[in-house]
Amino acid sequence: MKIAFIGIGNMGAPMARNLLRRGHSITAFDVSTSARSSLEPDGAKTASTVREAAIDAEMVFTMLPNGACVEQTYLGEGGLLDGLVQRPVLVDCSTVSPQTAALVSTEGKRRGFSVADAPVSGGVMGAHAGTLTFMVGSDSSVFNEIRNVLLDMGKTAFHAGGNGAGQMAKICNNMLAAILMAGTAEVLALAERNGVSAAAITEIINASTGGNFMSQRWNPWPGVQADSPASNEFKGGFQVGLMIKDLGLAMNCAHSVSASVPLGSLAKNLMVMHAQTDANNLTKDISSIQTLYVPKSPREIPA
Repeated sequence: MKIAFIGIGNMGAPMARNLLRRGHSITAFDVSTSARSSLEPDGAKTASTVREAAIDAEMVFTMLPNGACVEQTYLGEGGLLDGLVQRPVLVDCSTVSPQTAALVSTEGKRRGFSVADAPVSGGVMGAHAGTLTFMVGSDSSVFNEIRNVLLDMGKTAFHAGGNGAGQMAKICNNMLAAILMAGTAEVLALAERNGVSAAAITEIINASTGGNFMSQRWNPWPGVQADSPASNEFKGGFQVGLMIKDLGLAMNCAHSVSASVPLGSLAKNLMVMHAQTDANNLTKDISSIQTLYVPKSPREIPA
């Protein structure tokens, strides 16, 4: 299938590479020329504009950092909805507000496009491994059309409901992920300060009722998991700044329906507090919140 992939960043690049491995033809665009050219050795073509990338595409994927970028890419002058003669299926994998997803889908459908919001869970590690989970908001017929292509990049694709429902599912998932990460980091620091090693308490938790994705597969204590961002100076993974953005989306959704989200609000405040302690924290993985509970390197905490 001829696919245009817009947004060749930490997530978009490995996702596009998995599509290439599955035999799809990819034309890539990113505002960074070095980012889009990084796919050329894997067999991708590159384009100098969004419209050029999508001109012959049967399906278009976007993976962009925020709602403003999504609106510009789809609705702006020279964007995907502006001037394409053919009508590729449009699939946005970014994490944005349900309102932005609804705006793009409404305008896209008005112009004859099939549109889906399909944000992902699994992070950079899942993108590289091809084990992402997709949460799709679209008409049922569109979901059926894109499902197999999504599974070329991931292990699971859920149809959450109509347009915007995928974004709502992702926002709920990320709020819970932030709560779990903050709680896991807090417990590991407490155990270490009282003479139980992070490795030991992790093993115990994972065999008990406290076990969760973060303790099992995204452990925030350096050295507990060799392949985790925490063991790589908190590089890779999911950036603190992006999580703060997503938690802001969650708070907006909660306020819009007068929902009570005390733990989500606390997780957002903790992430913001963590970001404010060091400007570099914004670009570190969310597991770096461990250092909020342990101001110096966790490796230096005495047993």
